[in-house]
Amino acid sequence: MTAVAAGVGEIQLDVVRTRHFKVPITLTIVDVLLGFLFLVAPVTGDSVFRLADSGSAIALADVHVPSAPTMWISWVLLALLTVWAWLDAAAYRRTQLWLPIVYAVLAMFAFLTWAAQDGGVVPVAGTLAGALSLSVPLVYGALAGVIGERGGVVNIAIEGQLLLGAFSAVLLASITGNPYVGLIGAMIGGVFVAFVLAAFAIRYLVDQIIVGVVLNVLVSGLTGFLYGALLAPNQQTMNSAPTFPKWKIPLLGDIPVIGPVFFHQPFIVYLMYVVVAVVAWGMYRTRWGLRLRSVGEHPQAADTVGIKVNPTRFWNVLLAGAIAGIGGAYFTLVSVPHFTKDMTAGLGFIALAAVIFGGWDPIKATLAALLFGFATNLQNLLTVLKTPIPSEFMLMLPYIVTILAVAGFAGQIRAPAADGKPYIKG
Repeated sequence: MTAVAAGVGEIQLDVVRTRHFKVPITLTIVDVLLGFLFLVAPVTGDSVFRLADSGSAIALADVHVPSAPTMWISWVLLALLTVWAWLDAAAYRRTQLWLPIVYAVLAMFAFLTWAAQDGGVVPVAGTLAGALSLSVPLVYGALAGVIGERGGVVNIAIEGQLLLGAFSAVLLASITGNPYVGLIGAMIGGVFVAFVLAAFAIRYLVDQIIVGVVLNVLVSGLTGFLYGALLAPNQQTMNSAPTFPKWKIPLLGDIPVIGPVFFHQPFIVYLMYVVVAVVAWGMYRTRWGLRLRSVGEHPQAADTVGIKVNPTRFWNVLLAGAIAGIGGAYFTLVSVPHFTKDMTAGLGFIALAAVIFGGWDPIKATLAALLFGFATNLQNLLTVLKTPIPSEFMLMLPYIVTILAVAGFAGQIRAPAADGKPYIKG
């Protein structure tokens, strides 16, 4: 109870404080699972972490660590961080962002130490490069989701935008022999899906979730049909696109470990850096960002100050579609030069989870997408290391990480107030 003087008398205000237990509970579950794994599958020997590849400009020696001691010391530190999270919850304090980040890095180090037992080698630079590669379409999709939902439109159709972007990119790039034309085509494909979503959700007030799901199914069927009828019979002329080459940035590309990962990449990856920075800056520093957030939080108030709510939403959904289309182009202009049926494999839904996990913030959503990309790449590393984990579990790994992240942390965040709610003027 807090007493506040007001005029003649006093007003008694009840101060309600809430404990947040999701983070400590999640960390405790991870502690128990790791401890159980380390007990039932003990390790021997050393684990090797390779910091630089043979072609690196600066040679770095491999790091050898004793597997069992390193693993258990890391586990004890994880337990201490978990206790810290419980103390924060007991004291009505929110867990600071640094704690789960440090916990995740330390937990991954402990797990890889276990996986690389008896002289197994973890290629650090190669693993990070593979994770970034798998994260690129997720980042573009997550940014598209952030822009759409910040404006009040739930973009379930990210999967369809990625898929049609990949199809359009390979078709135009194959015909013209120019990957940049394919990239423009991918953006047009993403905008087309976004246009249909915006028209039905904003103009005709159809439920946004239903429209998004229907669009995903429609695009899957449409691209599958066109693949069989158009691309497959004309593989060399219509389904064999030139890909973007990798460009190494002088000096930056020679930085040990991170240089080859971040600064020896194709054009679409460098474009991703720019898009993330521009969207993050524009969301909070420009008139565009203010108007976008206002129509997603309180469209009535935005309308009263002269902001055209529905046109603002419409154009930003189209912008989001163009960004998602670039992510689709990555599949066929960087990863593989061919289109295959449903090649996005549900990554649009993981991108949507990154939006939620990232709290509808461009930077946090990007970090969430990078986390999910790392989890996807981890299954490949574990296969190479020949861990005793069943292959079926490794295929489930990225989705388990997604569920754990969203269920364990997303409960503390709030979606834009008008997200998914159509606006009817007057």
